[in-house]
Amino acid sequence: MSGRVQGKKALVTGAAQGLGAAQAMMLARHGAQVLLADINAAGAAAQAEAINAELGAGTAHSVALDVTQEDQWIAAVEAAAELMGGLSVLVNNAGVGVRGNIETATLADWKRGFAINVDSVFLGCQKALPLMKESQPGSIINISSIAGLIASDTMPGYNASKAAVWMLSKSVALYCAKMGWDIRSNSVHPTFIDTPILDGMVASTGKSKDVIMDKLARQIPLKRVGHPDDIANGVLYLASDESRFMTGAELKLDGGISAM
Repeated sequence: MSGRVQGKKALVTGAAQGLGAAQAMMLARHGAQVLLADINAAGAAAQAEAINAELGAGTAHSVALDVTQEDQWIAAVEAAAELMGGLSVLVNNAGVGVRGNIETATLADWKRGFAINVDSVFLGCQKALPLMKESQPGSIINISSIAGLIASDTMPGYNASKAAVWMLSKSVALYCAKMGWDIRSNSVHPTFIDTPILDGMVASTGKSKDVIMDKLARQIPLKRVGHPDDIANGVLYLASDESRFMTGAELKLDGGISAM
């Protein structure tokens, strides 16, 4: 364990599975204390227990959090203060896919996508900053998507919501800098990653996972679908003081897609 984030106190949303679980584990393995938050409280608790089993009791904690609800964000930040004694890293990871093209997408799906993908980041940054100011240097890490930078005709809702996360991250970065706080804000832009969200997309096609994964891999210059740790390693860098001069930027972890 290199201790790259030794002493950091991190809150990770959507941490019951997939990218969030991998990010929480990666941060903990490198010295951070972590609070895993998810609407799936049992799943977040199980992941926290797994971290503590590996790294020692008190390394990880969990809290129930519907990221679209302001009162639950307030409670989650209070839990960070109580359980970890502060907050220096916020990872806004929770998100959902939004299916449907401009003709078939429903307004309900559009609103749900923005509530989970964008409102959550707004609320997280707003409610966490007062506590983060007490534990500087700090880092806000917002998980966007390569779909927030490159459009597709099949996913206007997802494109738009993830693009909003990208620009919101920059606005927060500039505000923190203007206020003289040592708190950074950056966005992360993954491509296809082998997580439960991808499993849902595979299921909707009616084809085998191997067939879909091969098809997705062919679209990526590196010719493979990403692993959750590929993204968790980027989050680790942004959470560490190694990235202290990086703010208002986007970290593309896309296997080269954006270079095409």
